[in-house]
Amino acid sequence: MKLSGNILLGTISLVCYLLISACQAKEEQLSTDAIKPVTTEQQIAIQPVKVKSGWKVSSEPYNKKMIKALNKKIVQNDFKQISSIVVIKNGALLLEEYFNGSERSSLHDPRSVGKSFASTVLGIAIDDGYFTSENQKISEFYDLKAFDNYSPEKATVSLKNLLTMSSGFNANDSDRESPGNEENMYPTDDWVKFTLDLSMNDKTKPGQHWSYFTAGVVLLGDILHKTVPEGLETYAHKKLFKPLGIHNYQWQYTPQKVANTAGGLRLRALDFAKYGQLYKNGGSWKNNQIISSKWVEASLSKQIARSQEKNGGHYGYLFWHDTFTIGNQSYKVAYATGNGGNKIYIFKDIPFVIVITAKAYGRRYAHPQVKQMMFSYILPAILD
Repeated sequence: MKLSGNILLGTISLVCYLLISACQAKEEQLSTDAIKPVTTEQQIAIQPVKVKSGWKVSSEPYNKKMIKALNKKIVQNDFKQISSIVVIKNGALLLEEYFNGSERSSLHDPRSVGKSFASTVLGIAIDDGYFTSENQKISEFYDLKAFDNYSPEKATVSLKNLLTMSSGFNANDSDRESPGNEENMYPTDDWVKFTLDLSMNDKTKPGQHWSYFTAGVVLLGDILHKTVPEGLETYAHKKLFKPLGIHNYQWQYTPQKVANTAGGLRLRALDFAKYGQLYKNGGSWKNNQIISSKWVEASLSKQIARSQEKNGGHYGYLFWHDTFTIGNQSYKVAYATGNGGNKIYIFKDIPFVIVITAKAYGRRYAHPQVKQMMFSYILPAILD
């Protein structure tokens, strides 16, 4: 059977394309397998905790050899774009490590870690009497009939549904085709209108199904801003940041100049650790009850199953909930998490708060590499 000229030409082109692709793949592999940079003892040494950290410094032992091995992996770029690691044990500073040009004064952008702060401020505002409870409906704050796709079901969506990402809006950040995907929100000039214009998912009801929904947290932030005195940013400063001794931080803003609860709240790593320790303490800081212990417990507990995820897990009030297994021992942990591999881990039954900041934004390896750092180095070292 003879090949026509066009078919023959197409076949040759395909072969050439495959050869070029194979060469490119080989080149990428060679780049990946390139000789690792020579590391010095100074580069991988455990960084001493400097004075004026704002923390009592822990004198408890840990496996220094294992932490040095982790530092080497970070310096050699085996763990990529890590900027800081802070470990708090029993309320004292055990480890404080910085990488890739970061230092103690650096303000880190942990993306969706900032969502958890919206939950915190709501809890405080409920305690202060500005809300009756998290069961209030969004229809109490907006005339929903003034927006597109009104339905009686939309009027039943509660603040709790927004906290647990179970609102039932036709939105899923994990689905690029979803109308409510956050990437569809950002180009608009009114993120609240974008959210309230969304239709409801006809396959589920509010409170039944978890679906990651950034726009819903923007809506929660707007409700907070409208309800607390002097607006969200001022209220959060007076009621959360100032009591924690946090003065150097930066908000991002919505197009309406409201503090953006979708993410991007920048703090120092040590101050993210303060926030985590606040929850570890049941809502108190230096004998000051900033959040009620009841709200802390509800926030960190299993409110709804993360049914869309392959590995399951649960979700609280804008906090994630999982179980880490090291060897034969399991540890329950609640945490704030954000794009790039950013984490604030709050362990339930062991005395640790761990902060990891990173800049691997949009990279598939971002979260898996942090999990490997935790499982293979950090937890074994501090539990040793």
